[in-house]
Amino acid sequence: MTVKIAILMDPIESIDPKHDTTFLFFLAAQQRGWEMYYFQQHELYADNGIIKATVRKITVEESVDYFQLSNDEIVNVGDFDFVLMRKDPPFNMEFIYSTYLLELAEAQGAKVFNSPQSLRDANEKMFTLWFPELCPPTVVTCEKHLIKHFAKQQGDIILKPIDGMGGRGIFLAKQGDPNLNSMIEMLSNYGSTTIMAQQYQPAIRSTGDRRILLINGEPVSHALVRIAAEQDFRGNIAANATTQVAPLSDAEQKICQQLGPVLKQKGLLFVGLDVIGDKITEINVTSPTGAHELNNAAQLDIGTLFIDSLAAML
Repeated sequence: MTVKIAILMDPIESIDPKHDTTFLFFLAAQQRGWEMYYFQQHELYADNGIIKATVRKITVEESVDYFQLSNDEIVNVGDFDFVLMRKDPPFNMEFIYSTYLLELAEAQGAKVFNSPQSLRDANEKMFTLWFPELCPPTVVTCEKHLIKHFAKQQGDIILKPIDGMGGRGIFLAKQGDPNLNSMIEMLSNYGSTTIMAQQYQPAIRSTGDRRILLINGEPVSHALVRIAAEQDFRGNIAANATTQVAPLSDAEQKICQQLGPVLKQKGLLFVGLDVIGDKITEINVTSPTGAHELNNAAQLDIGTLFIDSLAAML
């Protein structure tokens, strides 16, 4: 039986194949001999209740010309064995609409990961609120006075938008910071947009902001340690953080043991936890990254581990 897999993602010509995690999934699926297809968000649609997409068959290779596409064809998405939703944020209404369509494609026969319903339910910032004992003190609100009270209690705090990625729009407000009012007003659009405030974790300077990848609820053996640039506080590669790898600590193992079954039950097959010290700051479910860096530094093969987890479902 030929296994067919389709991946919904951003334009493939815009990725860096030396750093893109989705590209590793293509390589591993191709190694297994699976038939692979590629499409973008705007190419997914419903036709009288049948979910369809304009797709192209794809082959990949580790070279300058890293992909080749066939001609367009219109297919029923439910006919695929697997569909991967790997569209990067922003998590906007178009993203939500895509999850509605993919959820119907599930009902029509495809196995879709990460689960479309769970992509809607598990906002990468707010999903952490389900595990308060594992997270820094946190408030989520659009009310300035609540954030100012929180800052008075906690000292240094981090302010972040709910729908951001890559460290964009994140601020560090030091204790007594005279810019706090302006930060809150800007991020909350003067009290009309909900934002998140978290206690600052100074461990980011010593042990880094650590990305832990979980596949079907099981953690990869090593964490990607992201060290903030000297003149920055954000442990994001997009914000020029440097990287190294380290085996998971005992505290990180315990976090994964607690979260893993929940993620698996929700159909969140590929997840990236962001951990500082022994606290989770985000649970990334849309299109987690970091696999290339872990592969290169720790002699792992995360693409194959992921595709193996799909193959076990056939």
